[in-house]
Amino acid sequence: MANTQRIGDALFSGACMCSTALKFVPTDASKADAAMFAQPCRLNGHPAWCQPIAGRATGLKVNNTLTGEPVPFVPRSGNAVTWYTCGPTVYDVAHMGHARAYLSFDILRRIMEDYFHYDVLFQVNITDIDDKIILRARRNKLFEDYRQTMAGNVDGICDDAVSAATNVRDKSHKKLQQLREPLPPTAGGREAAEQETAIKEQELKARQAEEQLAATGAAAAAARAERTDASRDALLDAARDAIMDKLDTELGDTVTDQSVFMDHARHYEGLFFDDMAALGVRPFDCVTRVSEYVPECVSFIETLISRGRAYEANGSVYFDTRSHMAAGHEYPKLVPSAGAGATAREMAEGEGALSGGDFTGEKRSASDFALWKGSKRGEPAWDSPWGAGRPGWHIECSVMASDVIGGNMDIHAGGSDLCFPHHDNEIAQSEAYWDNGQWVNYFLHAGHLHIQGLKMSKSLKNFITIKQALEVHGAKRLRMLFLLQHWDKPMQFSDAEVENAKKKEGVIKSFVTGVAARMREVASTGRTAPKRWGEPEKALAAHLLACQGEVDRSLKDNFNTPSAIAALLDLVAEGNRYTKDAGDDRVDVDVLRRCAAFVSRTMRIFGMYDGLDAVAEDEERGEGGAGGGGDGAIDAAVGFRDEVRSLCKGGADSAKTLASSLLDACDRFRDESMVKLGVRVEDRASGKSMWKRENPEDLQREVEEKRAAERERAMAKAKAAQDKAGAELDKFAPAHALDAMTMFRDGASYAGKYSDFDERGVPTKLVDGEEIPKSQKKSLEKELTRVLKLKDDLTTRASKAHPDATDAAEAITRYLAELTLAAGR
Repeated sequence: MANTQRIGDALFSGACMCSTALKFVPTDASKADAAMFAQPCRLNGHPAWCQPIAGRATGLKVNNTLTGEPVPFVPRSGNAVTWYTCGPTVYDVAHMGHARAYLSFDILRRIMEDYFHYDVLFQVNITDIDDKIILRARRNKLFEDYRQTMAGNVDGICDDAVSAATNVRDKSHKKLQQLREPLPPTAGGREAAEQETAIKEQELKARQAEEQLAATGAAAAAARAERTDASRDALLDAARDAIMDKLDTELGDTVTDQSVFMDHARHYEGLFFDDMAALGVRPFDCVTRVSEYVPECVSFIETLISRGRAYEANGSVYFDTRSHMAAGHEYPKLVPSAGAGATAREMAEGEGALSGGDFTGEKRSASDFALWKGSKRGEPAWDSPWGAGRPGWHIECSVMASDVIGGNMDIHAGGSDLCFPHHDNEIAQSEAYWDNGQWVNYFLHAGHLHIQGLKMSKSLKNFITIKQALEVHGAKRLRMLFLLQHWDKPMQFSDAEVENAKKKEGVIKSFVTGVAARMREVASTGRTAPKRWGEPEKALAAHLLACQGEVDRSLKDNFNTPSAIAALLDLVAEGNRYTKDAGDDRVDVDVLRRCAAFVSRTMRIFGMYDGLDAVAEDEERGEGGAGGGGDGAIDAAVGFRDEVRSLCKGGADSAKTLASSLLDACDRFRDESMVKLGVRVEDRASGKSMWKRENPEDLQREVEEKRAAERERAMAKAKAAQDKAGAELDKFAPAHALDAMTMFRDGASYAGKYSDFDERGVPTKLVDGEEIPKSQKKSLEKELTRVLKLKDDLTTRASKAHPDATDAAEAITRYLAELTLAAGR
């Protein structure tokens, strides 16, 4: 690697700043190289950090995890920015937690490139050698073999499934009990916070294990009873994870074909890139895979061993953190509070699911971490001086970033969960390799995406895949959702947040496309000379200037897109207010065009409205109207629709049916034909419709959501009608069944209680001959009055509903039958 020309080396000799215990630059570096950085400083308890000063400054400040606060961003050289982002471990489909990082960094990258006009080199790695990939690929292979082998043995599958699901349930509860055990008195705040999170996560897993066992039991009972392929497959689906866990424990070491693991990774890598394209993420400039860098990993590790920074143990190689610190380096840098060493949970995550967690006799210190892992049977392996094995997790990023960018980079990014130990370990081994004190100048960490209070992750099975989210919400709405959140803070993924993003996206889009439609109308009727601005136009122009200033301040303030969007929405509100107050005939389209162009351009920088920004494009070309070759045809079609609607609305009463049908046809034309063309048609009070160009998929999704809402309203209305019918039936049917003269004599609630009755059938004596107390008789009279009133109300309603009935009895019978049917009884 030392003789390879790298992007970073062309900009910077490989030198970078470090703490006072280390040389600032290599001994052969020039004074000019040293002048690229300011003197080291320490912020918020973090190790020494050096501010680059040689590149182009724009006033941008970024939240740098190396300092614990926003600091001025300056590239190390000129206008060029080198950026490395930790990519996915391709063992399963990507979910919205992954989108949180990659879509957020895409927004930041676009702002860097299109707003601040930096020349960004954006490198992303693909982790295609990892314990998670090994486990998932191995288990999938074993499960498919099991499915074929056991296809005719339903009873055997039932026994295995229930046993496996029971074992998962028992292990889950056992682990939960262990997590709930008190921490030792020496434990610190990090361990306490980690335990609290771990308990919540394990409680979720325990509930899921109970649910899986219940589902497996029910599916097994059905499979035994039905003996069909469908019931067998349903059982295998219900118990899939539990059976795979059982099979891997018993047979994992029998999977020795290395293509099983590589094919698995290539499949999910392809799906990841499909998801990124669907989200509208800009293609990465450089993609590197660890499987393509195994020889370089070996060479990198050999260099660390030669410098006394790593050691071999039982076929594995570990980084020596004590030796690293003894050489003058500080570790860890990103999470200084972890200086006492990684917690058990962090160590397990950092070393991988196949490590077993027992490093007795191998590690010299608990903080040491694997650079090379000796492989066991059932695990992919490559040759090395230390025996067959594979690269550790942390080493891959150091090797690939060093190969492409060099010994110092401007930006390194990833999810906040990678901060420690992964990124801190990257820094340590890279600075040891390059013999410098600052491998990365700015570390950016995206906030987690939470669902129901927990981090979205595959291990918790609480995730929504990117594909699922796109099918429901679309790429633009998801991007808007992230624009409304601070990129470096945790965020909740909920229906309320998505609905908020939908509404705000709609407000901005409606304004931009509405102005484009007004410009088109002006162009089609002949352009008139710009009119003199009045106070409303001056005020709107002032709002535009204020908005431009606020957007600039927001983006320079750590990419504060929520504040920038708020400023745009304020401008949109002022523009809409101006349009409403001025009226269609007095609107100055030019001032609106300038507002809409700025909104459109800004949203385009954020990755929104590609292909929907005719206003901004016209502004850039200095044109005042928008149009294309198909506009005349659309105008004609919309004009015809207006005429049909006008005729129908003015029709005589005798033509109501025809008018209704024609209006329905107009709505279908609007909601189906025009939607397919990517045209939104909006009806206005003036009778002249406005049309706007929009993304056909977005329009179709909006129409489907509208229809779904109408169906929900119809269902709610039907349910309300059913409930109302049921309530009326419950009120009238019992009263109708009673005979007023005999209800107190023969009724189920009164029979045998009274011996004498007056002329209306009201009891006067109890069954033993005693006079009924006045208060009780009053209550009985009230009850009789209530029943008689109900009977009268029933007769009135029934007669009104069925005036053609021969008599009241027939009307009541028909009316009660209708209520029974409407109530669904």
